Amino acid sequence: MQKKHTTVSRRTFIGGAAAMAASAMLPHYAPAAAQAKPNSNFNGVQIGLITYSFRSMPSSAEDLLRYTVRCGLDSIELMGGPAEQFARRHTPETGIGGPMDGFEALRKMYNDAGVRIHIVKFPSIGNGDMSDNQIDYYFQAAKALGAKGITRELSPDAARRLGPAADKHEIVIGFHNHTQITPTTYDGDILSHGDYLGINLDIGHYVAGTGESPIPLIEKHHERIISLHLKDRKKNNGSNTSWGDGDTPISEVLNFIKTNKLAIQGDIELEYSVPADSDAVKEVTRCVEFCREALA
Repeated sequence: MQKKHTTVSRRTFIGGAAAMAASAMLPHYAPAAAQAKPNSNFNGVQIGLITYSFRSMPSSAEDLLRYTVRCGLDSIELMGGPAEQFARRHTPETGIGGPMDGFEALRKMYNDAGVRIHIVKFPSIGNGDMSDNQIDYYFQAAKALGAKGITRELSPDAARRLGPAADKHEIVIGFHNHTQITPTTYDGDILSHGDYLGINLDIGHYVAGTGESPIPLIEKHHERIISLHLKDRKKNNGSNTSWGDGDTPISEVLNFIKTNKLAIQGDIELEYSVPADSDAVKEVTRCVEFCREALA
C-alpha cells in the first residue's frame, strides 16, 4: 500500500497567496518553526494524535495547530470538519484557481509549523447516498493536504464501493473500529476489494470489546494497518481511563512496533474525562510523555 509521490497543485500564484494569508493568521509560527519544530518520533516509532482529542476546546484548524505544537507532536490525523471549514475560508473567490487551494494552504500552514497531516478523517466517505463526484472530491482533498490516508468507520458496503477509488488515487482508506471488532474481523473480505483498503486499529476499543491483547492482530495484519488509535480502556466494555489505569497494553504495543520496526504510526486519542484542574492540551502532553518513556 505504498503511495507514489503526487503533486496536486498547478496554481502556484493563487495557492501561494492563499497559503501566505493562512500563515499570517499564525505569525508566531514563522520564526519559531525555524528554531525548534516539534519531533515526536521516539526511537523509530512515530507518535501523533487525532485532533478529535481537542474537542473540549475551540477547534478551528488554527487552534488545532497551536495545540499540536504545544504538545510537541509533529504528525496528526486531522478531523475533516475543521479542514473543510478552513478550505472554504481560504479558497479564492476570484474565479481563478480551484477548490483544492484552501486545502493546499492548510497543508502549507501546518508544514511550516513542522506538523504533517498524515491522515484526514472524512467519516461519511463511501456512504450509500454519496455521489461518485463527492467521493472523488474527498480523495483530491486528502492529496492536497499531503495525507497518505482517509479514515472512516468499519463498513463492508463502503469497502466494496471505495476499494477501486482508493486504488485509483493511491490513498489508503483506514477502517476504524469500535467495540464491535473481533480478532477475525479482518480475516474476511473487507480488505479484499482493493490494495489501498487498510486498518485504523483502535487498541482501546479492541481490548474493551474482545478482552484480548491487540498484538496478535497487529502481527497478522501489520502490512494493512495505517495507524493505531492509542487509548486506555478496561475490559468487558469498560470505561476509558487515564493511561496506565486500564487494561490496554499501550507500552507493550508500542514496543512491539519498535522491536519489529513496523511502519505503523500511533495516534493518541484522548477520550477519558479531562480533570477539572486540567485541559486537553495538558492531558495529551501527559500521553505524549507516556509514549516517550515507554519507548526509551
